[in-house]
Amino acid sequence: MPNVKANGIQIEYDTFGDTAAEPLLLIMGLGSQMIFWHEDFCQTLADRGHYVIRFDNRDIGLSTKLDDAGVPDILQILNALVQGGGGLQTPYTLDDMADDSVGLLDALDIERAHVCGASMGGMIAQTVAIRHPQRVKSLVSIMSTTGDPSLPPARPEALSMLMTPPPPDRDGFIERSVVLWRTIGSPGFPIEEHLIRERAAMAYERSYYPQGAARQLAAILAHGSRRERLKTLRIPALVIHGIEDPLVPVDAGKDTAAHIAGAELLLIEGMGHDNPPEIWPRAIDAIARLTRRAALEEAQRNAVPVAS
Repeated sequence: MPNVKANGIQIEYDTFGDTAAEPLLLIMGLGSQMIFWHEDFCQTLADRGHYVIRFDNRDIGLSTKLDDAGVPDILQILNALVQGGGGLQTPYTLDDMADDSVGLLDALDIERAHVCGASMGGMIAQTVAIRHPQRVKSLVSIMSTTGDPSLPPARPEALSMLMTPPPPDRDGFIERSVVLWRTIGSPGFPIEEHLIRERAAMAYERSYYPQGAARQLAAILAHGSRRERLKTLRIPALVIHGIEDPLVPVDAGKDTAAHIAGAELLLIEGMGHDNPPEIWPRAIDAIARLTRRAALEEAQRNAVPVAS
């Protein structure tokens, strides 16, 4: 897979489809490599008229690891937030990760793109739209949140999985991945354990680096609420959320849509905090409708009046 230098780091990325099609940037979630955007999901989006770009966020996969930043004390960060968050410092922020995304677009000579993120990736996508509105054609936020502290928390069993470091050995990591996706995945759809094991083995062999996930989690915790900043957006937007999500409860998706003017909200029964193949047709149809509408609106705005 190719890589480029962007925003001062190396970013590993992959693409699907025709470079002349509508660019669609996919941003993955906490501690998850770009391979968790399934190839078939990406190819189907490409077949629907998109030039799809997926990439490894900083500190994960084959992109730059920030070893010198150390491993943050998550409990200390949580305590600081409870006390008001004064003087809170983290190795980097979601703002930095949003700038990584825009840096990748720069490196690929893409002026404007549709931006889609899942979970932490949704938070980054929101932040890209907030910080760089001129670069975003449309926004898709999947199983994500505004980050407002008043929203319902994760279920205890899901939060426990998030806060517990994975085992260091390959077999332990794979078995823990099965438990993870059984805990936070979609109860309304079949759990294919052999596929979970295959994807976990691929991720482990490609890059096992849990300390990067700890720094990403610190960036999430420190970012605060995006509600007021989301209200400033004037772009086509789609929020997709699972009704059964135990990690980022469905109220967070509703809250996101409520704070983006004109946003469409797609709630999916039986969906948890994952992207099972059974939901792809509905999700991809909704994304394609959004990007077509955004492209049409942009073309109409840019149309040169014909002299009479």
